Amino acid sequence: MEPGLLVAITVAGAIFLVLLSYWLIKWRFENRFRQWQYTERQTLEQERERIRRTAITQSRAVLGGKFVEQLTPYLPQFRYDPTEARFIGSPIDLIVFPGLAAGDPKEIVIMEIKTGKNCQLTPQERKIRQLIEEGMVRWELIEHGEEHSF
Repeated sequence: MEPGLLVAITVAGAIFLVLLSYWLIKWRFENRFRQWQYTERQTLEQERERIRRTAITQSRAVLGGKFVEQLTPYLPQFRYDPTEARFIGSPIDLIVFPGLAAGDPKEIVIMEIKTGKNCQLTPQERKIRQLIEEGMVRWELIEHGEEHSF
């Protein structure tokens, strides 16, 4: 066999092997990439579903808590006359005026209602409690007589 032909066959064989190796490696990595994409999509969808379920659960808890806040004066464990309670909602839930129904209020009770597992006051609610405990509460009267009409 001629040396030129042998060199040409060897070079062609080497090029064929390089191209075959390239295509095999490319195919292998593309398959791995597709498998990785599939796994990531599955994980992402599971995470979305978990987030969705968590959001629904939290929303139900918040709505249930708001319902209980407004219903509390009518529950058996409420120690006051429900007609003496006023729902505020935020930043505190209720103000109760014991004795108001009889025309003789005895005290003012500022009440926060908590439901659920983590019954903790917010920083704002803690500050309001502290102000009340320190006596930082006062009465103000604003009068709008005829001379102050709008």
